[in-house]
Amino acid sequence: MPDENLLLTKTVHMMKALTLALLICGIGASMSFAGASDVAPANGLLTRVDWQDPQSLPSQFRNHCTYESFTGRPYCSNHCGADYQFYYCSEGSFGCCHLGRGYCDLSGLLRCHL
Repeated sequence: MPDENLLLTKTVHMMKALTLALLICGIGASMSFAGASDVAPANGLLTRVDWQDPQSLPSQFRNHCTYESFTGRPYCSNHCGADYQFYYCSEGSFGCCHLGRGYCDLSGLLRCHL
């Protein structure tokens, strides 16, 4: 009987440790994901780093809009061509990048990464 109690106690301690470890991992993952996709430029408005929804574009650039096939996210091409997305960062910086590869840097300039 004492061996069964010892085994039960060890099992309970292991379950508590596993539960605590999973909780810590979950909290860490959610905290790192919370700010991963947005950057706050100097004007205080959030600009999506790798994707811009059609609603964030000025109306004159909302042309040839569709949905990305893998993720289902909406985007506009605005005469850029197939597999390109139109990005608008500021009045002086906008244009086309390959689908999902454009972003607005902290200075408000459009960048296309490889």
